[in-house]
Amino acid sequence: MKKYILALDLGTTGNRAILFDRKQTIVRMSYQEFQQIFPKPGWVEHDPLEIWQSTLKVIKQVLRNVRGEEVAGIGITNQRETTVVWDRQTGKPVYNAIVWQCRRTQRDCERLIKEGWQEKIRNKTGLVIDSYFSATKVKWILDHVPGARKKAEKGNLLFGTIDTWIIWNMTGRKAHVTDPSNASRTMFFNIHNLSWDEELLKKFNVPTSMLPKVVESSENITSFKCREFKTEIPISGIIGDQQGAMFAQGCYKPSVVKNTYGTGLFLQVNTGKKIVHSKNLLTTVAWKVNGNVNYALEGSIFIGGAALQWLRDGLKVIQKAFETDKLARSLSSNEGVYFVPALVGLGAPYWDSTARGTVLGITRGTKPAHFVRAALEAIAYQTKDVVLEMERALGRSIKKLQVDGGACANNFLMQFQSDILRCRVERPKVIETTALGAAGLAGIAVGFWKDQREFLSHRKVDRVFSPKMNQKTSNHLYERWKEAVQRSLNWEM
Repeated sequence: MKKYILALDLGTTGNRAILFDRKQTIVRMSYQEFQQIFPKPGWVEHDPLEIWQSTLKVIKQVLRNVRGEEVAGIGITNQRETTVVWDRQTGKPVYNAIVWQCRRTQRDCERLIKEGWQEKIRNKTGLVIDSYFSATKVKWILDHVPGARKKAEKGNLLFGTIDTWIIWNMTGRKAHVTDPSNASRTMFFNIHNLSWDEELLKKFNVPTSMLPKVVESSENITSFKCREFKTEIPISGIIGDQQGAMFAQGCYKPSVVKNTYGTGLFLQVNTGKKIVHSKNLLTTVAWKVNGNVNYALEGSIFIGGAALQWLRDGLKVIQKAFETDKLARSLSSNEGVYFVPALVGLGAPYWDSTARGTVLGITRGTKPAHFVRAALEAIAYQTKDVVLEMERALGRSIKKLQVDGGACANNFLMQFQSDILRCRVERPKVIETTALGAAGLAGIAVGFWKDQREFLSHRKVDRVFSPKMNQKTSNHLYERWKEAVQRSLNWEM
């Protein structure tokens, strides 16, 4: 009898393994942070070998005292655009993983825009030209690592996002795969015909031989092989982290909107089989299941929970993230202090890689609590920026926001979010929804759950937040936020 589904949530700051039972109860969970590498201002890297070792470690911790035959399948969800290039023969990365937050290829993107590629890339991939995505990162590695381009042209180098890198290692260097949700974040993938685009690969000078095979998000793809487990466990689900959260939240039909409060903030709305374009938002593949593709409209905000991490690790204002709720409530208002967390530029809806972090309204009376409250409020304001764009693109208002991710446990933030959006905010009991979505896709593929309906039937709501602040105050706070954003734009020339 299969009792469990194992989900691997391969995040930006750490890796998590979660064992779910049939009722979606978390049976066991293990988490390990890994090093963040900042070689230069605006550059962000990870060590791919450290990511693999930490993944293996959390798997072993979670499966301790669990028989391999009790695990029906493995679902994998991951930070999406982070780029790894490695040697096909040795299995060693030729360079550190270049993280989605990294801005080193900003000038390459500016050149592409000047050359007039913006509309073509948007029409083919659904993406704006930005260093956020994988394409310019792969090109940078091939151009800057000695001997890399020559190896790539001989077919000796492989490229993948984190899902691809980890699965390749989990399968003893045999399976080089990804799914459409991750492929659609590379800026190489044509979302209309669901294939790697030869014209774009030629433009970025990336050999086709480097690219993984694109499989469905939910199917019996390959198997995890480890000496410590006598039974091979099927790898049956692959999904980008934000699409995974959307799947777990039940966003199977158009108009259901979710926001994941993680390192960044990621709002998505399912648009079904219809590809919807918006000037300031991204069009992406949600998932592909049983031959059917769903698309989504997404607003990607680079700094969400990472702002709290910066307050903790950079400024030493707090020691633990959970302190922020109490500190924010210690003030009756923000007292005019605003923080625009453009620490790696601004994503949707501004797409300004030259923007920089800005704090306004500081006086001699400003305390650590003001910084904390301003950081939490900034998360809510940025979310509203994207919601307004979604409403314009969809031609209708959004009445409810479904939330997940670590920072949504903060009650001050969720109430303020509801106040600023003027709508209901619904928090599920299981907030590890990126992992749960991967588990769902994996479980459906192997018959652990019959279908999406049965999977969703186990979802439980923890709390619903409704607006309490009067609308005039809410509007005033948001107008001041927009003024603050204007001061942060076009800073680094």
